[in-house]
Amino acid sequence: MRGGLLGFIAGVLPGVGASLGSFISYTLEKRCWAERARLVKGDIRGVAAPEAGNNGASSGALVPMLISLNITPGPLMFTQHADIVWGVIAALLIGNVLSLVLNIPMVGFFVKLLSVPPMYLLPIVAMEAFVGVYSISHSTFDLYFMVAFGVAGYFLRKLDIPLVPIILGLLLGPEMEKNLGHALVLSDGDWTTLWSSSLSMGLWLAAGLGLVLPVLFCQSGRSVTVSTTAV
Repeated sequence: MRGGLLGFIAGVLPGVGASLGSFISYTLEKRCWAERARLVKGDIRGVAAPEAGNNGASSGALVPMLISLNITPGPLMFTQHADIVWGVIAALLIGNVLSLVLNIPMVGFFVKLLSVPPMYLLPIVAMEAFVGVYSISHSTFDLYFMVAFGVAGYFLRKLDIPLVPIILGLLLGPEMEKNLGHALVLSDGDWTTLWSSSLSMGLWLAAGLGLVLPVLFCQSGRSVTVSTTAV
């Protein structure tokens, strides 16, 4: 339930995608249990959490997609935009059937990919990253920039600093800054407009709960683990 809810929220955020929902769910699950090492040694929670986050993000991603098509999510979209909505539902059905047909016979091949030694796999991933970055911008500066971020990510992981908030900030930071500028222009520079309506207060409350609830869940999870271990 935790992973699915966090994944759905990550999917609703524009430009984030399902991968970040999986990372968020897995990171929270690691922090909610004292025996973190077990999550990388076959513990089912380490598998269930990112899968639930991925599935929840896929559902949540439908919200910004519909909004981008000028469709307001809700019951009325089945009557006002029936052609698009039922087309999306049919595409989801076909996608799930194809996923089932392809995954069952090829699951053995996918498992064998996990057994490829990192010394062979990582150079391939790095090469694809270099080619992908250069093909978009044709700039060597972006390649150096990518390497710098890779080194920074390595040290952040060694220091046990979660990468998800940083990735989320890089993705949504420019949009938040742009919309903050729009709000201040419309209010003639009045900062109180950020909390002057019930909608804005609800968003502030949701943000505050997002900061507090993970800490409470983690503490309760650790206490349950400690008591179970003691018993």
